[in-house]
Amino acid sequence: MPHDILLDTTTATEDLTAAIARAEAALTSRQNGDGHWVFELEADATIPAEYVLLEHYLDRIDDPLQQKIGVYLRRIQGEHGGWPLYHGGAFNISASVKAYFALKAIGDDINAPHMARARRAILAAGGAERANVFTRIQLALFGEVPWRAVPVMPIEIMGLPQWFPFHLLKVSYWSRTVIVPLLVLMSLKPRARNPREIHVAELFATPPEQVTDWMRGPYRSNWGHLFKAIDTVLQKVDPKVAPARRQKHVDSAVAWVHERLNGEDGLGAIYPAMANSVMMFDVLGYAPDHPDFAIAWKSVQNLVTVKDGEAYCQPCLSPIWDTGLAAHAMAESKGLGAAEVEAAANWLLGKQITEVRGDWAEIKPDVPPGGWAFQYNNDHYPDVDDTAVVGMLLHRNGDPAHAQSVARAREWVIGMQSKNGGWGAFDADNNHDFLNHIPFADHGALLDPPTADVTARCVSFLAQLGHAKDLAVIARALDFLRADQEKEGCWFGRWGTNYIYGTWSVLCALNAAGVPQEDPMVARAVAWLMSKQRPEGGWGEDAASFEGAPKGEYHESLPSQTAWAVLGLMAAGQADHPAVARGIAWLQSVQKPDGEWDEAPYNAVGFPKVFYLRYHGYRLFFPLMAMARYRNLQQGNSRQVQWGF
Repeated sequence: MPHDILLDTTTATEDLTAAIARAEAALTSRQNGDGHWVFELEADATIPAEYVLLEHYLDRIDDPLQQKIGVYLRRIQGEHGGWPLYHGGAFNISASVKAYFALKAIGDDINAPHMARARRAILAAGGAERANVFTRIQLALFGEVPWRAVPVMPIEIMGLPQWFPFHLLKVSYWSRTVIVPLLVLMSLKPRARNPREIHVAELFATPPEQVTDWMRGPYRSNWGHLFKAIDTVLQKVDPKVAPARRQKHVDSAVAWVHERLNGEDGLGAIYPAMANSVMMFDVLGYAPDHPDFAIAWKSVQNLVTVKDGEAYCQPCLSPIWDTGLAAHAMAESKGLGAAEVEAAANWLLGKQITEVRGDWAEIKPDVPPGGWAFQYNNDHYPDVDDTAVVGMLLHRNGDPAHAQSVARAREWVIGMQSKNGGWGAFDADNNHDFLNHIPFADHGALLDPPTADVTARCVSFLAQLGHAKDLAVIARALDFLRADQEKEGCWFGRWGTNYIYGTWSVLCALNAAGVPQEDPMVARAVAWLMSKQRPEGGWGEDAASFEGAPKGEYHESLPSQTAWAVLGLMAAGQADHPAVARGIAWLQSVQKPDGEWDEAPYNAVGFPKVFYLRYHGYRLFFPLMAMARYRNLQQGNSRQVQWGF
């Protein structure tokens, strides 16, 4: 029987109620005893491959663990022979070089079919010499390429004044935490212990010592040509600087890392920064049991996930984000004051950062702290997206005891607004675009500029609070969003896949801010979303849309994207539209008996075109939120979504 007919019957209402109950139970079963949720956060082959190589670098090889990581790496190998950046994605040479190197280190025979296929694919793409900068740095640490294969990043960066064109405060938090310990490594040029003498000369189309064009175009602008010329000069000058003259800058880098070491959560609470800090302490001769070295190594190990006979390394952990989103879903489903929501809110209260003035304060010195981080602990680097989501949850829950926490969050979010009216994730006015053209930044993700999705979340938060004196702040943000809308009517989703994510985020914000549904900005977005609905009733989007593929399209419907689409349409006043009913029906039709949904494709992004993410929790809490909101609107006296999220 067609879904649109089913939804007109009493049976359909009962079916929806049962589906919501199953999803509630599934999500509740995953809540930890202290009230928080945390789901796996999966990236591509590069992070587990780098972890394998780190163990060989240090000669701390855990063979049973590495065998399980090998199972994982072999499983995610693509049909093209190499490794993609996301599920079903195209061959990526950098991920493939790292995965091949790791599997060889694990003990795979290079003549095994999967290794031979990978090698052929790598060589057909130009060989390992055409891998990106971070892969070439990994190869240089193992002596596979000369250090001239990577751009010069002098340790003197630590002493540059803030007015200088390149300064650590001018790049994103993730770049900062990765770069500082890496500067020490690039200055001292250590060699991996590599006790089993694993090498990958067979991956090079040209012997590394004969390669003369390690840094080459195509350049994204004339800045690239200028910075390439500067790098050519630095390549000649850098080796001539006496090590003794650099020691003060090495000391400065070590002190910077020490201040931000962040306990077992690690430097920046992200894998690349943690791994670099471990190698930095190692090359500086720290004993393995030195407190800084030991805690840095422990932080890396905490990211390793073992299950079902295989293992991989997460890029970071996402408990604040997961808890905020899951609690919003439970609040929509079970109502305000639900025990699960209360427990989550109380756990989140203890995670607010109210004392530490992180790197953001260098740009915004008059703004008091009050944000939340993404991970369990990352006090130097709260982000406004998490802060807005948690702030909306605490405000929505209505507990007077949360008022002071919400007020602090509001003040911090307002203080972090950029001059153009938008918000970046971790820093304000982090938009020095020319720096994305230095040779080191061939990934194009050195910065944290304002984006539509993060800006939308901040608008949603402030509009939900409803303070009249915030209207000017919101108006500037709405101007940013209006200018940032794509010609098709959608918005780019910087932190989720992709235009469906961005458009959902903005439609929620426009509703919260009271933008009329007849506004052309809203109408165009609604029309675009409806045009992307698939025949079976759902929505899906390929991560390749970050790389120029059609916006909002995929070969199948996906739970996360379908939930975002219907949530966006409901926020835009379309709760009674058949497109929404069909989307909800599709979610019901693919729900598993245990109340969960399956979703193999990646649903988020770290850095577009470079690093993609799969949030394992998205397939659980977003469909629940969508179904519960649909039920609530259908049963209520109003079709107006009253919350910002």
